[in-house]
Amino acid sequence: MAREQWRSRTGFILAALGSAVGVGNIWRFAYVAGENGGGAFLLVYFAFVLIVGIPLVIAELALGRRAQGDATAAFEPGDGGGAGWRLVGFLATGASVLILSYYAVIAGWVAKYLAGSLTGTLWTAAAEGHGRYFARLIANPAEPVAWHLAVISLGMVVVVAGVQRGIERLNRLIMPLLALLVLSMALFSMFLPGAGAGLRFLFAPDWSALLSPGVYLAALGQAFFSLGIGMGIYITYGSYLASTHGLPRSAAVIAIGDTLIAVLAGLAIFPAVFSFGFDPAAGPHLVFVTLPQIFLAMPAGKVIAPIFFALLLGAALTSAVSLLEVGVACAAHRLGMRRWTATAAAGGLAALLGIPSALGYGVLDCLRPGGRHVLDMVDFAVSDIVLPVSAILTALYVGWRWSRLEQAVQGIFRSERLGQVWLWVMRIVAPGLMALVLVHGIAAA
Repeated sequence: MAREQWRSRTGFILAALGSAVGVGNIWRFAYVAGENGGGAFLLVYFAFVLIVGIPLVIAELALGRRAQGDATAAFEPGDGGGAGWRLVGFLATGASVLILSYYAVIAGWVAKYLAGSLTGTLWTAAAEGHGRYFARLIANPAEPVAWHLAVISLGMVVVVAGVQRGIERLNRLIMPLLALLVLSMALFSMFLPGAGAGLRFLFAPDWSALLSPGVYLAALGQAFFSLGIGMGIYITYGSYLASTHGLPRSAAVIAIGDTLIAVLAGLAIFPAVFSFGFDPAAGPHLVFVTLPQIFLAMPAGKVIAPIFFALLLGAALTSAVSLLEVGVACAAHRLGMRRWTATAAAGGLAALLGIPSALGYGVLDCLRPGGRHVLDMVDFAVSDIVLPVSAILTALYVGWRWSRLEQAVQGIFRSERLGQVWLWVMRIVAPGLMALVLVHGIAAA
């Protein structure tokens, strides 16, 4: 049976971009930029995207395109790997399922807020404060689980339809709409009274910040996590590419598109935050507590709020679908399951694993290893430990173990010199920089 492929280059680009753009990308990028030197941080971030982000995306896409299988097939013994290296594929696959397990919980909160903004229950909560509204939601013993399962189920409906009819069709619909919505909201927000303070927060360069090592670590970590490296997504999506598909250009478009949407999201959110006198350093509460208060205060806020939460849910869904597809591809390839059976297995596993995260602020609030809630603990373990390890091993495998590497480089790059630069980035630069992310994560534990 022939392996399914993307219908078009555009469909693949939109799907890969949809996997990179998610809930954290919508608000976290601009906040991290503002807190770490504004325009100066952006320059460092762009440099890391160019130096290590795009090369790692190319590497994962190349592994997938060559393997024409799941993330584990990319490290088969016949291609320079071995039983030990194959574990890298399983590590990335496991990480994607774990991320989906708690990511769907957060996406469920967004879905709840979308429903509340449409029915009006979100606005009736204003009398007691949106902080209490959010606290009641996450502490509820049933509601977070129900919304979590709803998001997983919706993702399963998309994935079971296949690569072209499900994943590609969803992203063809959502990604252009998401870009249009975030651009419209950015234009609206930028003309609010006092919006200039938000623009300065985001873009005014504080060159003294470049003297702080923490700025470079923040930019490197943001570039790494924003692009979704180490999760097996690009390997899996790359396996549905034709052998003639150009990888460097696609990787550059994905990275640039991801960054542009993040910047536009910052322009949509932070000018409004400053215009109405709220704290830009509110963290996750920015979306679930601060923004509802802003929507309530701003002109046409009750119309804008459903649009914003729909935008956020769309971004969450495209990312959730890509995470689920990694597990589905593995189950289909390794266990010989049909797509619907593999979708049920991977989706069901993620749903079960996510229930403790959904209950971690309520029924399981007493379980706080290291002072973290269950969701925060799983997020730390995967994002700060597993993903950097996965990225380091992937780069080392491509740089040092991939058999017939010279032919592979020639098949990726038209310029031999550019191919050799990429090769040494995989061998030395990328593993070294990812090791810094790993060490920083462990030190922050």
